[in-house]
Amino acid sequence: MTPPLSTMQRFGLTLVIASSVLVWQGSAYAASNPCAAKNPCASKNPCAAKNPCATTALDAKEITRPLGSKMYSGSQADLAAYGAKLWKSTKISSNGLSCDTCHANGMGFKQSFTQPYPHQVDMATEQAGISSIQLEEMVQLCVKVPLAAKPLAWDSKELAALTEYSKIAQQQFTSGAKNPCAAKNPCAAKNPCAAKNPCAAKNPCAAKNPCAAKNPCAAKNPCAAKD
Repeated sequence: MTPPLSTMQRFGLTLVIASSVLVWQGSAYAASNPCAAKNPCASKNPCAAKNPCATTALDAKEITRPLGSKMYSGSQADLAAYGAKLWKSTKISSNGLSCDTCHANGMGFKQSFTQPYPHQVDMATEQAGISSIQLEEMVQLCVKVPLAAKPLAWDSKELAALTEYSKIAQQQFTSGAKNPCAAKNPCAAKNPCAAKNPCAAKNPCAAKNPCAAKNPCAAKNPCAAKD
């Protein structure tokens, strides 16, 4: 006949069994916990991409208006109205930005924007080696670099509209609608990618894990009571 277990032996066996149950239940909970999956916000932040206003080598031919080329002709009022819509639209960009991203409410312009075109623009000189640029060419430069898109067709309605609206923006800036002293380098404007990363928001999976609730098996083992 097997000799009876002592109190200490029974207590030790109880602990082993209880530990095994806890490990098994913990594994089961972890397997079913949807929050244990890889956090989708851990993927590479798209806003960590290079600032679209950063210096980029550019072939001047891409934004220089060809000799003899003609731009789209239409009503100034209609073009200005269409240009105002395109100014805030992201459809002509490949990165989700718009003209308004850098120039909302007249911000982001340098003092040189008050000068009649053509004139020297730092951005054009630094990125394409152009010493003097026309307004429509400046529009093409912005489409090519900050908006990361292909230059518009020289005879397109879109280019004519954006150029016409740019004239209005220039007039408003020059007239003092916006304090020229408060103007900023368009590349110094707040980087839209610096906005709070949507993935930085509180991770729904970071909420208190329902599986972390007090394990009912962790309650005082009745078998551990004094023999």
